[in-house]
Amino acid sequence: MIVVEDLHKHFGGFHAVDGASLKITPGSITGLIGPNGAGKTTLFNVIAGVLQPTSGRVTMDGVDITGLPPHDLFHRGLLRTFQIAHEFSSMTVRENLMMVPAGQSGETVWNTWFARGRIAREERALRDKADEVLDFLTISHLREEKAGNLSGGQKKLLELGRTMMVDAKIVFLDEVGAGVNRTLLNTIGDAIVRLNKERNYTFVVIEHDMDFIGRICDPVICMAEGKVLAEGTLDEIKANEHVIEAYLGTGLKNKDKVGA
Repeated sequence: MIVVEDLHKHFGGFHAVDGASLKITPGSITGLIGPNGAGKTTLFNVIAGVLQPTSGRVTMDGVDITGLPPHDLFHRGLLRTFQIAHEFSSMTVRENLMMVPAGQSGETVWNTWFARGRIAREERALRDKADEVLDFLTISHLREEKAGNLSGGQKKLLELGRTMMVDAKIVFLDEVGAGVNRTLLNTIGDAIVRLNKERNYTFVVIEHDMDFIGRICDPVICMAEGKVLAEGTLDEIKANEHVIEAYLGTGLKNKDKVGA
């Protein structure tokens, strides 16, 4: 689904992404790991159009999407979430979801005057869709809660819910476990697996929690210093000497500590 070829992103003399190449298979849940500063988030930002690449190429379903802005990629079904959730804090959880789909009739002044019936029908459909999403994520009890009052884990579930409002093809999740308690992280993991199996979502997940990665991700890709070091199952990644060196700088003898 996604092919990244010799991608570079430089900030002055700093090479945040330095010749990374990888492939994301349709229907997979791919884990992206690596030490801090490996270039994982920058890679996400370049693929998702948040940053322009210095050089290299990104294709989606065989079409060159290099440098396309996020709103164009959104319409193609490529979405990206952030380590810090971006909710509309003063709106309810349901309203946050209803805001997602583009091209709503109520967005134009003309339609608010002359197409009120159509707007009402669309809003009812969006409300029903939002309630379905909240039920799927097991947070329907929060539908009328202000989004700013949610816990960190609940905000991550809300971000995942946004992707469901537009039936995304591929979702890039950045540190979904950051600031999330274990119970909610398990709930998020269950939702990701269900979306993958039941709705054929493709996911790419940046995460430092190796238990979480091992539970839901296959394959796993490891980055360091802007480059892809290795790809395989988590056990294969943990046994790779280059990966161990990147994390610890101590060789094979401490390989069990990778991701600890």
